[in-house]
Amino acid sequence: MRTYEELYIAKPDAAEEDIDALNGQIEAVIKQSGGSIDKTDKWGVRKLAYRVKKQSEGFYVLLFFHASAGAVKEVERRLRVSDLVMKFLTVRMDEKLKWLEKRQKARARRAARRPPPPPPAAAITANAPLPAMPAEAAAPVPGAPGAPVPAAPTAPVAAAPPPAAPAAAAAETKE
Repeated sequence: MRTYEELYIAKPDAAEEDIDALNGQIEAVIKQSGGSIDKTDKWGVRKLAYRVKKQSEGFYVLLFFHASAGAVKEVERRLRVSDLVMKFLTVRMDEKLKWLEKRQKARARRAARRPPPPPPAAAITANAPLPAMPAEAAAPVPGAPGAPVPAAPTAPVAAAPPPAAPAAAAAETKE
Protein backbone atom coordinates (compact mmCIF):
# COMPACT_ATOMS: atom_id res chain seq x y z
CA MET A 1 0.00 0.00 0.00
CA ARG A 2 1.19 3.45 -0.84
CA THR A 3 0.47 6.74 0.87
CA TYR A 4 -1.54 9.32 -1.09
CA GLU A 5 -2.82 12.83 -0.59
CA GLU A 6 -6.01 13.84 -2.41
CA LEU A 7 -7.12 17.45 -2.62
CA TYR A 8 -10.35 18.30 -4.35
CA ILE A 9 -12.29 21.52 -4.77
CA ALA A 10 -16.06 21.30 -4.72
CA LYS A 11 -18.50 23.99 -5.81
CA PRO A 12 -18.83 26.70 -3.14
CA ASP A 13 -22.63 26.52 -3.10
CA ALA A 14 -22.64 22.75 -2.43
CA ALA A 15 -24.42 21.60 0.70
CA GLU A 16 -22.34 20.14 3.53
CA GLU A 17 -24.34 16.89 3.26
CA ASP A 18 -23.41 16.51 -0.42
CA ILE A 19 -19.71 16.89 0.39
CA ASP A 20 -20.04 14.37 3.25
CA ALA A 21 -21.76 11.93 0.86
CA LEU A 22 -18.90 12.27 -1.66
CA ASN A 23 -16.34 11.71 1.12
CA GLY A 24 -18.32 8.61 2.13
CA GLN A 25 -18.13 7.25 -1.45
CA ILE A 26 -14.38 7.84 -1.57
CA GLU A 27 -13.87 6.17 1.80
CA ALA A 28 -15.97 3.17 0.70
CA VAL A 29 -13.88 2.72 -2.48
CA ILE A 30 -10.63 2.89 -0.51
CA LYS A 31 -11.81 0.47 2.21
CA GLN A 32 -13.16 -2.04 -0.34
CA SER A 33 -9.71 -2.23 -1.90
CA GLY A 34 -8.08 -2.87 1.49
CA GLY A 35 -6.84 0.66 2.10
CA SER A 36 -7.40 3.03 4.98
CA ILE A 37 -8.20 6.72 5.42
CA ASP A 38 -5.70 8.44 7.70
CA LYS A 39 -7.14 11.94 7.84
CA THR A 40 -9.90 14.07 6.29
CA ASP A 41 -9.59 17.85 6.45
CA LYS A 42 -12.39 20.16 5.34
CA TRP A 43 -10.86 23.56 4.74
CA GLY A 44 -14.15 25.21 3.84
CA VAL A 45 -14.83 27.84 1.19
CA ARG A 46 -11.72 29.67 0.01
CA LYS A 47 -10.91 32.04 -2.80
CA LEU A 48 -9.37 30.45 -5.89
CA ALA A 49 -6.22 31.77 -7.51
CA TYR A 50 -8.05 31.90 -10.85
CA ARG A 51 -11.58 31.24 -12.06
CA VAL A 52 -12.54 27.60 -12.53
CA LYS A 53 -15.82 26.75 -14.27
CA LYS A 54 -16.95 30.37 -13.82
CA GLN A 55 -16.39 30.17 -10.05
CA SER A 56 -13.96 32.32 -8.04
CA GLU A 57 -14.40 30.35 -4.79
CA GLY A 58 -14.42 26.68 -3.91
CA PHE A 59 -14.89 24.27 -0.99
CA TYR A 60 -11.53 22.57 -0.31
CA VAL A 61 -11.26 19.01 1.05
CA LEU A 62 -7.96 17.23 1.76
CA LEU A 63 -7.68 13.45 2.29
CA PHE A 64 -4.68 11.38 3.42
CA PHE A 65 -4.97 7.66 2.79
CA HIS A 66 -3.15 4.37 2.14
CA ALA A 67 -4.40 2.44 -0.90
CA SER A 68 -3.42 0.47 -3.96
CA ALA A 69 -3.04 2.00 -7.42
CA GLY A 70 -6.36 0.49 -8.57
CA ALA A 71 -8.23 2.20 -5.73
CA VAL A 72 -6.67 5.54 -6.61
CA LYS A 73 -7.78 5.15 -10.23
CA GLU A 74 -11.35 4.48 -9.08
CA VAL A 75 -11.31 7.48 -6.71
CA GLU A 76 -10.08 9.75 -9.50
CA ARG A 77 -12.73 8.38 -11.88
CA ARG A 78 -15.48 9.13 -9.37
CA LEU A 79 -14.15 12.65 -8.77
CA ARG A 80 -13.94 13.24 -12.54
CA VAL A 81 -17.59 12.30 -13.21
CA SER A 82 -18.99 14.08 -10.14
CA ASP A 83 -20.77 17.36 -10.91
CA LEU A 84 -19.90 18.56 -7.43
CA VAL A 85 -16.11 18.55 -7.99
CA MET A 86 -14.46 21.37 -9.98
CA LYS A 87 -10.83 20.23 -9.68
CA PHE A 88 -8.82 17.52 -7.92
CA LEU A 89 -5.20 16.53 -7.42
CA THR A 90 -3.73 13.24 -6.24
CA VAL A 91 -0.16 13.13 -4.98
CA ARG A 92 1.80 10.01 -4.06
CA MET A 93 3.43 10.88 -0.76
CA ASP A 94 5.54 7.77 -0.07
CA GLU A 95 8.13 8.87 -2.64
CA LYS A 96 8.45 12.21 -0.89
CA LEU A 97 8.77 10.48 2.49
CA LYS A 98 11.48 8.16 1.12
CA TRP A 99 13.35 11.17 -0.26
CA LEU A 100 13.13 12.94 3.12
CA GLU A 101 14.44 9.87 4.98
CA LYS A 102 17.32 9.53 2.51
CA ARG A 103 18.15 13.22 2.93
CA GLN A 104 18.16 12.92 6.73
CA LYS A 105 20.51 9.93 6.59
CA ALA A 106 22.89 11.81 4.30
CA ARG A 107 22.92 14.75 6.71
CA ALA A 108 23.66 12.41 9.62
CA ARG A 109 26.59 10.84 7.71
CA ARG A 110 28.02 14.28 6.91
CA ALA A 111 27.65 15.35 10.52
CA ALA A 112 29.50 12.21 11.67
CA ARG A 113 32.43 12.96 9.32
CA ARG A 114 32.72 16.55 10.51
CA PRO A 115 35.30 17.12 13.30
CA PRO A 116 33.73 17.87 16.66
CA PRO A 117 33.44 21.55 17.52
CA PRO A 118 36.19 22.97 19.76
CA PRO A 119 35.37 23.07 23.47
CA PRO A 120 34.05 26.42 24.66
CA ALA A 121 36.53 28.87 26.15
CA ALA A 122 37.10 28.28 29.84
CA ALA A 123 34.89 30.54 31.87
CA ILE A 124 36.49 32.58 34.62
CA THR A 125 35.51 31.16 37.97
CA ALA A 126 35.62 32.87 41.33
CA ASN A 127 38.69 30.92 42.49
CA ALA A 128 40.63 31.07 39.21
CA PRO A 129 43.47 33.61 39.08
CA LEU A 130 42.81 36.58 36.87
CA PRO A 131 45.05 37.07 33.85
CA ALA A 132 47.89 39.54 34.36
CA MET A 133 47.24 43.07 33.29
CA PRO A 134 49.50 44.28 30.50
CA ALA A 135 52.16 46.77 31.52
CA GLU A 136 51.63 50.41 30.74
CA ALA A 137 52.75 51.19 27.23
CA ALA A 138 56.06 53.02 26.87
CA ALA A 139 56.26 56.41 25.22
CA PRO A 140 56.24 56.07 21.43
CA VAL A 141 59.55 56.41 19.64
CA PRO A 142 59.49 59.21 17.07
CA GLY A 143 59.66 57.86 13.53
CA ALA A 144 58.60 54.35 14.52
CA PRO A 145 55.71 52.80 12.61
CA GLY A 146 52.41 53.62 14.23
CA ALA A 147 53.89 56.51 16.22
CA PRO A 148 52.06 59.81 16.01
CA VAL A 149 53.55 62.31 13.62
CA PRO A 150 54.71 65.47 15.47
CA ALA A 151 53.25 68.71 14.25
CA ALA A 152 55.70 70.85 12.27
CA PRO A 153 56.76 74.04 14.06
CA THR A 154 55.18 77.09 12.60
CA ALA A 155 57.75 79.70 11.54
CA PRO A 156 56.82 83.27 10.79
CA VAL A 157 56.23 83.68 7.10
CA ALA A 158 58.68 86.11 5.46
CA ALA A 159 57.13 88.94 3.58
CA ALA A 160 57.27 88.53 -0.16
CA PRO A 161 59.10 91.20 -2.17
CA PRO A 162 56.78 93.86 -3.52
CA PRO A 163 55.82 93.43 -7.15
CA ALA A 164 57.60 95.51 -9.77
CA ALA A 165 56.09 98.87 -10.47
CA PRO A 166 53.85 98.83 -13.51
CA ALA A 167 55.03 102.27 -14.60
CA ALA A 168 58.63 101.09 -15.02
CA ALA A 169 57.50 98.17 -17.15
CA ALA A 170 55.39 100.44 -19.32
CA ALA A 171 58.36 102.85 -19.84
CA GLU A 172 60.53 100.03 -21.11
CA THR A 173 58.03 98.98 -23.74
CA LYS A 174 57.74 102.56 -25.18
CA GLU A 175 61.39 102.80 -26.11
